[in-house]
Amino acid sequence: MGALVETEWLAERLSDPDLRLIEVDWDGRADYEAGHIPGALGWHWKTALWDPLQRQFPTDEEVCRRLGQAGIRNDTTVVFHGVPVQFGTYAWWVFRLFGHADVRILNGGKRKWIDEGRPLTKDEPKVAAQTYLPVARTEAMRAGRDEVLANIGNPDCVLLDHRSPEEYSGQRVGVPGKPDVGAESYGRIPGALHLPHEALLNADTTFKSPDQLRAAIAAHVDRPDRAVISYCRMAHRATLASFAMTELLGYTNVRVYDGSWTEWGSMVGVPIER
Repeated sequence: MGALVETEWLAERLSDPDLRLIEVDWDGRADYEAGHIPGALGWHWKTALWDPLQRQFPTDEEVCRRLGQAGIRNDTTVVFHGVPVQFGTYAWWVFRLFGHADVRILNGGKRKWIDEGRPLTKDEPKVAAQTYLPVARTEAMRAGRDEVLANIGNPDCVLLDHRSPEEYSGQRVGVPGKPDVGAESYGRIPGALHLPHEALLNADTTFKSPDQLRAAIAAHVDRPDRAVISYCRMAHRATLASFAMTELLGYTNVRVYDGSWTEWGSMVGVPIER
């Protein structure tokens, strides 16, 4: 079984003590509290995955404390799904960065679960705290602003922008339909190619077939070992593309610029293209 799991697989394992299911919501926990898959924990993405004071990830000590309190051991299978979907892949990417070995994504998430007539609950599970031991982080998954700057114009590295057409073209800095906030400047990183994250999903938010994904990505990335740096506004949509490339297609050299446009579009002196 790979990193993408189906609702049938999950339904058979909801009572597995070695599995932890987590719903990751973009705006508090309202969606979770309205009804969730039985046994799922509910996390707000920023509260659960970021340092409380700075735009950075928690220390190893804090990661171990948080995961242990969530009933997660080093050998626990963790299954994420997001509301919307990219918040689940963001949690997948952060956990892989933390070095957790077994992290998976529920294909189609709660939406597919509901469409299939499967049950929801408002009851929150009670989990017993576990001991989580520190492990080496996988920092190679992450690109910083200096690395992005150094790769502008580098023919051996593809910069991929996974935002909406309006954001990519410089009409907006925020997601269409939401407040137009998130950076001081409009535009894109020079040379970045456009691959909106929706191009990788079906209408029901499940991932497209491997052949469809390969065709969409091959239009910009000519081979699986090509260096790729992905970004969006806050890295959520970029992690969805990273998941598709690495876990579903076997691409081997993909990094996410998690500062993304919120950082790049507010820095002084960096180049911007429109």
